[in-house]
Amino acid sequence: MIIHSVFFWLKPELTDAQRAGFVAAAESLRTIKAVDSLFIGRPAAIVPRPVVDGSYTFALSITFKDLAAHDAYQIDPIHRSFVDGNKPLWDKVQIYDAAN
Repeated sequence: MIIHSVFFWLKPELTDAQRAGFVAAAESLRTIKAVDSLFIGRPAAIVPRPVVDGSYTFALSITFKDLAAHDAYQIDPIHRSFVDGNKPLWDKVQIYDAAN
């Protein structure tokens, strides 16, 4: 299994509508056949600790059954459209991929 964790720092001047549009676009990624599960959320309201980075705007976590599914997702037109259409909305993206 591959867990694909993507952290987005959206531009602070975005409107609520633009942020909602970003979330809706991210939710559309679940329609990609290679995706097993998808979660998008904001930083949790937990007690701050030095090891926790809550500076991001949204976190996207997607699971894939294997590396081949992950690779298929990367070139899927829905994913490419999400990246191309939403890239102007973010200042930074950080990705962490984990496998077992």
